[in-house]
Amino acid sequence: MKRVTLTAVLLTSMTSSSFASGTIYYGSRAGMEVTIVSMSGLDTSHAEIRAKHTRANAIAFCREYVQKVTPDCIRQELSTPLNDVIKADCKIGIFTDFAGDRYQFLGRNPAPDSVAKYRLANLQTNDDADGSSASGYPTNMVIFRALCPRTAPADY
Repeated sequence: MKRVTLTAVLLTSMTSSSFASGTIYYGSRAGMEVTIVSMSGLDTSHAEIRAKHTRANAIAFCREYVQKVTPDCIRQELSTPLNDVIKADCKIGIFTDFAGDRYQFLGRNPAPDSVAKYRLANLQTNDDADGSSASGYPTNMVIFRALCPRTAPADY
């Protein structure tokens, strides 16, 4: 899930505050995306992306994952509890996801047999993501890369 439709990330990584359009994943299933409203401070100790879970996002989830767009599916998807902001301190690698959980990017994974190329620790549990979708690794690497585009590796 390396797909991030953040067309403005590269353009705005030089600025401290800007508005952007695009989407970013909040989960590992097809269509689990939110619409970016604004970005500021990318690659700093105060990086922030504001997003909104729109009706179009819900329809995309129902179409792509559920494979049936119904009013009930749209309503259920829109009721998914999500924060409207994700933040990072790119200098120390700590960031939040859309559920409000905190993670830390800890660099290259020294374990030679690991699926996860990089260490990504859940700060609540102190567990490292194992590289699988179930562990949140792909989604959280996309979030970290969106917040910290120059700091995060492109080859996760």
